[in-house]
Amino acid sequence: MTLEISGLKAANDAFTLGPIDLTVDEEILSVLGPSGCGKTTLLSLVAGILDADAGTVHLNGTDLTGLPPEDRGTAYVFQDGALFPHMTVRENVTYAADSAAVVDELTETLAVADLMDRTVGTLSGGERQRVALARALAARPDALLLDEPLANLDAPIKRRLRFELRDFLSQLDIPVVYVTHDQRQATTMGDRIAVMRDGTVRQAGTAEEIFERPATRFVAEFTGSVNLFTADVLDRDDDGLCLAWGDTVLDAPAYGVESDTVWFCIRPEYVMLLREDRPVDERDNVLRGRIRRRVYQGDDYVVEFQPDAVADPIEIRLPTPVYERLSLDDRDRVRVSLKKRAIHVVDDAGCVRNDGAVG
Repeated sequence: MTLEISGLKAANDAFTLGPIDLTVDEEILSVLGPSGCGKTTLLSLVAGILDADAGTVHLNGTDLTGLPPEDRGTAYVFQDGALFPHMTVRENVTYAADSAAVVDELTETLAVADLMDRTVGTLSGGERQRVALARALAARPDALLLDEPLANLDAPIKRRLRFELRDFLSQLDIPVVYVTHDQRQATTMGDRIAVMRDGTVRQAGTAEEIFERPATRFVAEFTGSVNLFTADVLDRDDDGLCLAWGDTVLDAPAYGVESDTVWFCIRPEYVMLLREDRPVDERDNVLRGRIRRRVYQGDDYVVEFQPDAVADPIEIRLPTPVYERLSLDDRDRVRVSLKKRAIHVVDDAGCVRNDGAVG
């Protein structure tokens, strides 16, 4: 099964979506982005709830363009579940069921078999979402569309369900599009991630590509904690870039950058805190400075480092056992290394992907 979205566009007086080009095979694609970026509109266009102004949607080779929602072979699970409130759980799940055997299998797998005779109003948030998923899958859809299915759940339930849901969805062998604004959900649920902003997809790839090699400044900022700075290009060759950052110079990978001013980023967990007795190669972008503050976060510590030669502080993330061995105090003099291979450069004039392609 393959879901192909090609040149999909829709517009009204307040918002324009597209063009969107995405291919989803038998996998889970997380669509990640801030509120109002067009995630739900995209699902509605694929499901046929909204009409597109241009573009096509194909499912397993069949053109769905112009077909009503009930003839598309897709199932849509809304954020609130959208269960029929006047029906029991059993009546909801069997409403469009393919067979009684399918219902029995789904209710056991999704742990709703014991809820079948209850009314919708007596269900908890987690129960409602499991019932909504069972109802959607009972019709044996060829593609599944999920719109923030865990958004209204309490944090403990959300943490448990996202792993259970991931395991279940991975076994369906159909295209699944999972919309969320939550970075952790996107990485947990998705085989791949598409990041949206202002109605367009800014980058699509694996979680590692999105989080470690963001294509744009927006992707770098939106996908969580990252050190993001601007620098001037002093020199460039086949080995990379020489960047002027404050009063220091950094070696960085090239990535086909053409601008004289670039943004570069490095994730806090890749900033290396160096012991004073450790020999270093100055080509490893070694900076000297002081610890400004430390914040305990349970599994790790966030340490803010102020370089001597740069006005921008650098965030360092250390696992708690590592931090405790280092015995750091505020205002301690330390050295850090920004390894060349850990630096990712974004061209300020465009979008530079990890392969150097501009888009």
